[in-house]
Amino acid sequence: MENKKFKIVVKESLAKLRLDRYLFESGLLPSRNKATQLIDSGLVKINGIVLQKASQKVSAGETIEIEVPQVSDSGQLIPLDMKLDIIHDDTDLCVVNKPSGLVVHPAAGHDQDTLVNALIHQIKNLSMGFGEKRPGIVHRLDKDTSGLLVIAKNDVTQEFLAKQFREKSVHRIYKAIIYGHPTEDKETISSYLIRHPVDRKRFCSEKSGAHPPPKGKKAVTHVQVENRLPCGLSLVTCRLETGRTHQIRIHMFESQHGIIGDPIYNSSGRLKNLKSPELRALIKNLPRIALHAEQLGFVHPRTKKKLHFQTDWPSDMNDLLQFLKLRP
Repeated sequence: MENKKFKIVVKESLAKLRLDRYLFESGLLPSRNKATQLIDSGLVKINGIVLQKASQKVSAGETIEIEVPQVSDSGQLIPLDMKLDIIHDDTDLCVVNKPSGLVVHPAAGHDQDTLVNALIHQIKNLSMGFGEKRPGIVHRLDKDTSGLLVIAKNDVTQEFLAKQFREKSVHRIYKAIIYGHPTEDKETISSYLIRHPVDRKRFCSEKSGAHPPPKGKKAVTHVQVENRLPCGLSLVTCRLETGRTHQIRIHMFESQHGIIGDPIYNSSGRLKNLKSPELRALIKNLPRIALHAEQLGFVHPRTKKKLHFQTDWPSDMNDLLQFLKLRP
């Protein structure tokens, strides 16, 4: 089924708005979150040029073209009968403790075996967006990262939560076990992330110089060392100010402290340099990356109360954590 296409000329009354806000306030799209999804997917053009920054300001007289994805009957999501660890559930949203190894939404190689498929089996009438197979999804975790995700059950909730993510008011804390011992107890890492020019599975930082790079997306991670372990590893907490793809993994790797178990951003030499054969074997056999979304906090869209959730490392980390004396 072909995408629906729209074209509009920017009016003077709405000029100088951000692109995502313009698409919402002009009535073209039902929310800024959905506008951002289309922009990030390269489906919005201004004067024939594909835009990938929701923050770009529009000018009077510019022509905006939008493609809205449509899903045919053959592309419909299939519910997956899979037990989820849902730690909060109400009429507007739920909070899920995602296991490692589970992809959040359908993508290449994972059409119907994702968190979204399991969600639609348990929850009816999720916010379906444009039928783009991401109902209710406001933020994501990498496949091999475990931890907390909030899921919106309707469009109003999805927009309310997305606004908090845009304004960086959502509380997000991750735990990670990394190679080496950082020099500073606390550090803020800031860079502009782009897709790697050679390896399309990876991202990297682009040097900003005096001005932000044209394609990079700003990423800010606040890192605190919790425990420098005698075996040559460290336990750290990472507070996200932004939430870019692979953000923590890139920032730790580029600071010479890659996360253990990460198959993309580590070299084999880091593992070989650890002195303990037992520790090397535990890491080599670890079925996941040692990264866990431990805390999540946000304001509820209906009650306007602050909610806070916290989960511990899952059981698939038990052997390693016990060896490191981080779990009884």
